[in-house]
Amino acid sequence: MPFTLLDRRVEAITGDITRLRVDAIVNAANHSLLGGGGVDGAIHRAAGPELKQACQSLRETQWPDGLPDGEVALTDGFELPARYVIHTVGPVYARTKDKSHLLANCYRNAVALAAEHDCRSIAFPAISTGVYGYPFDEAAHIVIDTLGEALDKHGLQATLCFFGDRDRQAFETIARQRGVADR
Repeated sequence: MPFTLLDRRVEAITGDITRLRVDAIVNAANHSLLGGGGVDGAIHRAAGPELKQACQSLRETQWPDGLPDGEVALTDGFELPARYVIHTVGPVYARTKDKSHLLANCYRNAVALAAEHDCRSIAFPAISTGVYGYPFDEAAHIVIDTLGEALDKHGLQATLCFFGDRDRQAFETIARQRGVADR
């Protein structure tokens, strides 16, 4: 069951991000931009081989050393219902180094890039909370704060697309505790 937060500017759902009809979906990419596991692999498979070709072109022209943590790059959506894919690399969690600004940049920069391309809607997976090990609770607070600011500035609607109900429900609990869930 979806819920909304931040004055209905954000909807949190459980589902498959590759099936969403939004202007842009965000890919939790790796530095190479050439596909991988998890959300990255699912997006590459659903978008078709043209996505890999577009990402190779980005590597050759804009990011020869790979996409840095927190930065974003845009490609067409190809076979996806979304018009665009915004690729971003989330930070690998480390207890000894605060990387919250890099995670925030993933969300902030994706919203700004979507706005630059006249998008009205954008969908995000949970960036860095899988194999990159970012603690879900810490990431949720960063997402809420960053999207609140970025959406105010750029006027987009956002969807947070969680792979499982457990994560969506955990996010809802945090949003309610923070007082940002809509009634």
